[in-house]
Amino acid sequence: MKVGTDGVLLGAWANIGAAKSILDVGTGTGLISIMMAQRSNAKITGIEIEKKAAEEAKINALSCPWSNRIRILHSSFQEFVYKTSEAYDLIISNPPFFENSQKSKCDLLAIAKHNHLLPPAELIGGSARLLTPNGKIAIILPADSVKTIKNLAEKENLQILRETEVRPNNLKKPHRYLLELGKADKVIIKKSTLLIHNEDSNSFTDNYKILTREFYLNF
Repeated sequence: MKVGTDGVLLGAWANIGAAKSILDVGTGTGLISIMMAQRSNAKITGIEIEKKAAEEAKINALSCPWSNRIRILHSSFQEFVYKTSEAYDLIISNPPFFENSQKSKCDLLAIAKHNHLLPPAELIGGSARLLTPNGKIAIILPADSVKTIKNLAEKENLQILRETEVRPNNLKKPHRYLLELGKADKVIIKKSTLLIHNEDSNSFTDNYKILTREFYLNF
C-alpha cells in the first residue's frame, strides 16, 4: 500500500488556496502529507491508526525537503478529534473504502482498505467539527460511496463545492469521485470529468499528466 493513483490524484487535485493548517486523515506512509507540504507553506499534521505505517510515514516525512512543516501522529481519528483543540483550513483524506466485502486476512491491509475503524459518518462528522469557518474537506471515494457521503455532508451542513468524476478511460464508467466539501450558503457545484488513460489504456491522458506532473518523474 505504498503509492497509488488514488492518493496522488487527491493530493494533486485538492484546492489548498491559502491554507495555513492541513490535516491528513489516514496518512498511510505519508504520501499526501508530503504532497501537501510540497504544494504549500502550510503546517501539516498526518494521523495514522496503524503503528507500522505511522512509523514509516515519520521516516518518509523526515526524509523530504519539507520535514520542518510535517508532523505524523499515531492515533485514531476519533481519539484525535476528542483530544485536539486545533482547527484546520483543509482536511484531506483518502479513507478506507470497503464496507461489505470480505476483509483481508492481513490485519494491516484490512485497516488500510476497510472502513470498520473509520466509518464514513465519523470521518465527515469529525472533520466538520475540526474545520475553520472557511475550511474545506477534500476526499476521494469509490463511485458507490458518493451518495452516502453527500447525505452525511448535508447532515453536517456541508455543501459540495467541487466534484470530479474519475474514469479509467472514456469507454468506462466513473470508478472514483473527488469531492470538496465546505460551509457555504449558496454554491454552484463545479463539476468536471477526468480520464486517467487514453482509449488504448496504455498511455495517460494529457489532463492527467498536467494534474500530476509535479509528482511523477516520467511526466
